[in-house]
Amino acid sequence: MEVSAVQRFVRRAPRKARLVADSVKGMKVTDALAQLEFSPKHAARDVAKAIKSAAANAEHNFNLNRDDLVLKQVLIDEGPTFKRRRPVSRSMAHEFFHRTCHITAVVEDQPQGVARAQGAQKAGRTQRTQKKESA
Repeated sequence: MEVSAVQRFVRRAPRKARLVADSVKGMKVTDALAQLEFSPKHAARDVAKAIKSAAANAEHNFNLNRDDLVLKQVLIDEGPTFKRRRPVSRSMAHEFFHRTCHITAVVEDQPQGVARAQGAQKAGRTQRTQKKESA
């Protein structure tokens, strides 16, 4: 079952937030939160907040176990841009932008037995392809 949480109007550039989101996509929720806690990127705090919210939604609304949750998708969409001007010499102004983003975290329930069975199938496929290539 998929459960999502959306964090809107985050005052962080989407490009910087995508770097963090791509590093944890597909991980277990507990592992992703542990990695984000020690990440030097400032956007890690915002992404972790959205993931925690999605996990809490899954636990509270659907009675899912937090240990079985896997990050299926972390979307970073561009939000509105605040445009500001700063005065400079010769009566001119330079425009600068405060970019915002929307973070959507989607978690999925994968019980331990199902995840291991899928991993074994993938491992079997790679062994077969390696045998074909070596022959």
